[in-house]
Amino acid sequence: MKTLALAGAALLALFSTIAPAMLSAEEAAPLELHHQVYGEGAPLVLLHGALMTIETNWSTSLGELAKANTVIAVELQGHGRTADQVPGLSYQTMADDVAGLLDRLGIEKASVMGYSMGGNVALQLALRHPERVERIVAVSAAASDKGLAPGHKEMVQHLTPDMFAGAPMVAEYQKLSPKPDFAALVEKVKQLELMPFDWTADLTRIKAPVLLVAGDADVVTLSHLAEMHAALGGHANGDVNGPSRSQLLVLSGTSHMGILADPAKAHQVAAAANAFLSAEAK
Repeated sequence: MKTLALAGAALLALFSTIAPAMLSAEEAAPLELHHQVYGEGAPLVLLHGALMTIETNWSTSLGELAKANTVIAVELQGHGRTADQVPGLSYQTMADDVAGLLDRLGIEKASVMGYSMGGNVALQLALRHPERVERIVAVSAAASDKGLAPGHKEMVQHLTPDMFAGAPMVAEYQKLSPKPDFAALVEKVKQLELMPFDWTADLTRIKAPVLLVAGDADVVTLSHLAEMHAALGGHANGDVNGPSRSQLLVLSGTSHMGILADPAKAHQVAAAANAFLSAEAK
C-alpha cells in the first residue's frame, strides 16, 4: 500500500486539470512571475504542471522548442522561484498573472504551451485575454472534471505531503522557493484538483488555433479530448472539409507522466509543437 501511495503521489505531482476561479481579476493584481528566456523567433510562453518548475517540466524539450522560438519559460504562483499568495490557486488568476508578465515584457501577443495545470492556464489565458494569444499547445489539459479518468479525484482526496518525502521535486522546491512551505503548496494543489469545473462550451470562443496533445493512457479521457477538439474548431473528414483550425495528437502507449518522463516522447511533443506553431494560418 505504501508503494501504491507513493506512485499515486508521484503521478499527481505531474497532474493538473480543474477548477473555477477562487478570486476574480479585480481582487488580485497580477503576480510578478519568475521567467527565463531562451532562443530566437516568435514568442512562446511555457507553463509547467502542478508542483513543478521550469527545470523539472521542460528539461527534455526546452532546447528543441528554443530552436524555433523565443521561449519564455515561466514559474507560476507558489512554484519554483515565484512567490506564493494568501489566496488559493486558480487557473483564472494564474492566467491573469501571465497576461501581466506579457505586459511587463512589452509582448503584445504570444503563443502559449502548457502542460497539465499549465495547459489549463493556457486555455484560460485565451478565454480571458484572447487578444494576447497567437496559438496554443495544450498538453494533457482538460476542459471539464467530467473528462478526467475514473478514480482521479479519489486519489487526490488521499494526498498528503508525506507521500512526497524524498522526492527530487521537494528538494528542488526547498532550494528555489523564496518562502518554502511545501505542505501548503500541496494543499493548494489538492483543493484546485478537487473543485468541479466545466469550460467545454466556452472553448467555442477561442479563435486561436489549438494543438491538443495527450497520451492514450492519460488522465484526460480520449472521449473528452475529442469533445474539446470539436469545440475548438476541429472537424472530421478533412478531405472534404479541409484542414482543421485546431488539431489533436494522441501518443500511443503513453500515460500522463510518461509524456515528460520519456525523453523520446518529450522530444516528439516538442517537434510537433514547433511544426504546429510555424505552420501557415488556416
